[in-house]
Amino acid sequence: MKIEGRLWIANDDGNLAGRGRIDLLQRIADTGSISQAAKSMGMSYKAAWDAVDTMNNLAGAPLVERSTGGKGGGGTQLTERGRRLIASFKLIDDEHRRFLQSLGEHIEDFAGIYPLIRRLNMKTSARNQFYGKVSRIRSGAVNDEIDVALPGGDEIVAIITRESTQHLGLAVGSEVIALIKAPWVIVAVPDDDIRLSARNRLRGTVVKLTPGAVNSEVVIQLQGGTTVCAVITNESARELGLAEGRPACAIFNASHVILGVPA
Repeated sequence: MKIEGRLWIANDDGNLAGRGRIDLLQRIADTGSISQAAKSMGMSYKAAWDAVDTMNNLAGAPLVERSTGGKGGGGTQLTERGRRLIASFKLIDDEHRRFLQSLGEHIEDFAGIYPLIRRLNMKTSARNQFYGKVSRIRSGAVNDEIDVALPGGDEIVAIITRESTQHLGLAVGSEVIALIKAPWVIVAVPDDDIRLSARNRLRGTVVKLTPGAVNSEVVIQLQGGTTVCAVITNESARELGLAEGRPACAIFNASHVILGVPA
């Protein structure tokens, strides 16, 4: 695997030039004709002129200009500003390539880091997103019970259909992402003498309590370092005596855990 990237020169109004547009400018300079430059790149004449017009507008001064008269009946040529842009871009692009090459050479276990980058780029509306590995699968006639071990030593349980288990290709050791929406999390304190059917009961400490107009957001840090976010009513937060630094327990049903795997 290697690291690659795209370089663009831009201003406040938008992207001025990348490798494609610089290539177009260079071919215009070489041929003296936008039609020939476009043809050599597999572009339509209109698309080429649209790109040129965009660059001219964004640059604040023409990079390409039409010339009239002469033996060939005129043509297209780069301005001094256009030639300087090509030269500057090539210098920057060379440095950019060297930087990416050096970065790739100095990143250890890049193949192992890549899945982490993909996980961090995943977008979802669920506040609670946990990375873990499947530690046990208990199969049933319709549903499967999946135990997921979190990096800090905590564990959560999910109940999904057998069809979903097969579709995701889950097995012991599989990497998974567990999602739980914050309103699905019940908050309790250790002194509560109650019995619940919820399989997931994660103990920790309140590290953040943010009251709102009606609800409060409660963030509980588990013993392994992972945090769980819950949304409860302000009245419930007061009755439980919640405060930062106090112990609390995050409770949620196994059926409320959504599992996903990296694509």
